[in-house]
Amino acid sequence: MSTDVASPIHGTRPARPDELAAASESLSRAIEALKSLQKPDGHFCAELEGDSILQSEYILMKFILHQEDEPMIDGRPGEEVLARIGDYLRSQQREDGGWGQYPGSGIDVSATVKAYFALKLLGDDPESPSMQKARRRIHELGGAEKCNSFSNFYLACLGQISWNACPAIPPEIVHLPRWFYFHMDKVSAWTRTMILPLAIVATMKPSRKLPAHRRIDELFLDNHQRNVLSMKPETPLFWRMFFKGVDGTLKIVGSIIGTAPRRRSMDRAMRWMLDRAGQDGPAATDGLGAIFPPMVYIQVAFQVMGYRRDDPLVQRAERELDAFFIEEDGRIRIQPCFSPVWDSGISLYAFTDAGLDHSDESVSRVCDWLRSKECGFVGDWVRNLGGNATGAGWYFEYNNSWYPDVDDTVMVAMALRRAGGAENIEAADRGVKWVLSMQNDDGGWAAFDKTEHRQVLEYVPFADHNAMQDPSCPDITGRVLECLSWHGMGVSDPTIARAITYIRSHQRPEGCWFGRWGVNYIYGTWQAVIGPIRCGVDRSEPWIQKAGAWMKSIQKEDGSFGESADSYEDESLMGRGNSTASQTAWAAMVLQEIYGPDDPDLARAIAWLSSTQLSPEAAADPQRNPDGDPAGSWCELEFTGTGFPRVFYLRYHLYRLYFPLMALGRWVRSRSAGTG
Repeated sequence: MSTDVASPIHGTRPARPDELAAASESLSRAIEALKSLQKPDGHFCAELEGDSILQSEYILMKFILHQEDEPMIDGRPGEEVLARIGDYLRSQQREDGGWGQYPGSGIDVSATVKAYFALKLLGDDPESPSMQKARRRIHELGGAEKCNSFSNFYLACLGQISWNACPAIPPEIVHLPRWFYFHMDKVSAWTRTMILPLAIVATMKPSRKLPAHRRIDELFLDNHQRNVLSMKPETPLFWRMFFKGVDGTLKIVGSIIGTAPRRRSMDRAMRWMLDRAGQDGPAATDGLGAIFPPMVYIQVAFQVMGYRRDDPLVQRAERELDAFFIEEDGRIRIQPCFSPVWDSGISLYAFTDAGLDHSDESVSRVCDWLRSKECGFVGDWVRNLGGNATGAGWYFEYNNSWYPDVDDTVMVAMALRRAGGAENIEAADRGVKWVLSMQNDDGGWAAFDKTEHRQVLEYVPFADHNAMQDPSCPDITGRVLECLSWHGMGVSDPTIARAITYIRSHQRPEGCWFGRWGVNYIYGTWQAVIGPIRCGVDRSEPWIQKAGAWMKSIQKEDGSFGESADSYEDESLMGRGNSTASQTAWAAMVLQEIYGPDDPDLARAIAWLSSTQLSPEAAADPQRNPDGDPAGSWCELEFTGTGFPRVFYLRYHLYRLYFPLMALGRWVRSRSAGTG
């Protein structure tokens, strides 16, 4: 057992035996529950759940590729697999007929159009009650012409709209010089992997002619508007007109040039993608970007570029995408990617907060696995550093060597450092060295690149995923500071000082911070506050106290916390939503960091976690434990992870376990230290 305490020990009072005993017992159960989920090789990886577009877009892709009746790459009947995916898609339809981004969200017109279209392609009767309800909702939302640009690519490929309604993405962007305002290095890593395959598809303009009974003409209200480029409504008028003009010019030029003269650009774009997809060895990657959207788009790009389905590159791309299938109860749902490094790094950090170190067998095994995933490959990130760099840190997935990220690296680095052992500390130090090189000029850190925010790029017509760029954000910056504090850095260091200035400049008037990568203001505040305090910021400073006061102001009477992703759409809902174990844990850790372990509101949050933990009886009850979690975990059906704010959200199935474990560990150990 480690003897360090997760955070500086604040003033303590003797703990009441009942509250400390309950929390200690809860902590022990949580440790055993998490250990029970460890994989044989030492890592952790739970389901990563997205929304209905994963099912609908997969079905649409298969129809674009004319593969709906062909065998799957593993030999299973393709129509049977698609039918099982369709069954799960039907189960996601709301009572009001639509599909949304998370349970309880508003209806999403793009998701609903794609689901309706996918089910109609699978043979659902458009006059059935469920399809009629979906159609009515689409009409109420303005018709299928209101779909976003990424949905329109699917519709154009299947002949439902003109390619004029899709933004032009010239493949020549692959040749642009780095001084050009729009350049591949100046957009986010995930955007890079999405726009190049889409550039090829938009240039080749495939369009499958469907029979009348499979078309979705009935979903459109304005047949002119369905074939006209639309843009995000929040785009300023000047930039709306500017980019529409640019788009029109590119389309005219493209039609004059034709596709043959552009073949060199498309070939180069394909080489760029193939370098980053399906690689083994030092550049090991499980599919383009190792995430669902580009792994779908590249399959369409393969086909329009003339690759045969029996080509090993195509077969590998199919296998890697189909690996996201989860088959259960006769249905198939699809994950957006795998999260093993993220889950393993946080699990390890939670174990160390509970007092375990590398002498524990489970901790030792996850440390060994994480060290094996250290990324030594120099990927795209090096191009923005302005100098030579070697090595990197850690990526999110099983294999994604081109794209290590700061968030995973700092989580793993501070977990390894705290676990102890020479090899672990050496690996952590290498990760920290890379992270320090990635600090942005504004003092903050982004996810994948050292970068500069260019607001204009958010207005380009294919930027409606709300993440065209990867700017600094307070939540990642705060986690970086937490990591650096464990590596001996403090407020006297200029790097730390600049980061703290950045975080302070982004505090909301209410006292909280926006959460870019988690829902939402609870997550952002948790990340933004703890790192600065651990680096030496006095917790009595007004801005810190303001953050604590905001967190206390949203606590519920039973001690819990909860916030819906609705707060991304409506700021008046910040800090409001169903109580969840993960968000209560984040808030509890903020309260302990600011007010110390004796704070009565912190005690109420800890008591709520202890009282809602799954007992063996509750774990055996499907009504109380629909996900089948082990005793010692918590039931949490809400989505508390964020992919693209206002567009795509995530439910990490381990958030409900390792974050409460982390909060309990910090509190129990601080209180135990106080009882001497």
